Amino acid sequence: MNAAGVPRWLFLPAALGLLFVVVPLVSMLLTVDWAEFPSLVTSPASLEALGLSLRTSAIATVLCVILGVPIAVILARSTFRGVSVIRGLVLLPLVLPPVVGGLALLYTFGRRGLIGEHLDALGIQIAFTTTAVVLAQTFVALPFLVMSLEGALRSSGSNYEQIAATLGARPTTVFRRVTVPLILPALVSGAVLAFARALGEFGATLTFAGSLQGVTRTLPLEIYLQRETDPGAAVALSLVLIAVAVVIVVAVYSRRTDPVR
Repeated sequence: MNAAGVPRWLFLPAALGLLFVVVPLVSMLLTVDWAEFPSLVTSPASLEALGLSLRTSAIATVLCVILGVPIAVILARSTFRGVSVIRGLVLLPLVLPPVVGGLALLYTFGRRGLIGEHLDALGIQIAFTTTAVVLAQTFVALPFLVMSLEGALRSSGSNYEQIAATLGARPTTVFRRVTVPLILPALVSGAVLAFARALGEFGATLTFAGSLQGVTRTLPLEIYLQRETDPGAAVALSLVLIAVAVVIVVAVYSRRTDPVR
């Protein structure tokens, strides 16, 4: 590691911070009954929860891409008054407690919510369904994708887009042929991070969707319930989530930090 220019005293608090993250994970590893591990993570309830989490997180990621790309482009390329307010609103789920986000969704899409009461009159119910899980995951994951894309757009500048416009390309053509290819690596990274955040979502999902097995009980909810009845199973399932998170984070950030050869 090239540490040139880094004050030596920084390594002590950095090491303490690293230990603060790593030691609890190691402690969890040491408590696992590895002989029982396969049976714990392959029980019908665990596999059902994992399958539901993967499906809903994938759908939520697609929604994040559909909604987040336009938001990021507008935030990065627009200069109108109030753009900072819009940015703050989009990033608000990052600082809100997930339970608060779940309550906000419930009072929006619940049977007596602002939108939900009209949907209920049409026979459409969202709260406490699988759709509610997807919406909760999208709500908390969307800011991750928007931040990744806006940062990439700002760092890349707008020179290529301006040149394309000067040559007569229409805005839609510029967006499709220039902007999207320009941010594609950041889009992939942002989508993967959004998927990881959706996969680990707990508070908003529990508040807005509940915990009905096979319908809304995702893997984090299954871990929470197993903690009360079978701590060993809860730890084993937690390791599954940790393994997925490690793979995702390493895959995303290794691409960002690998030196150009």
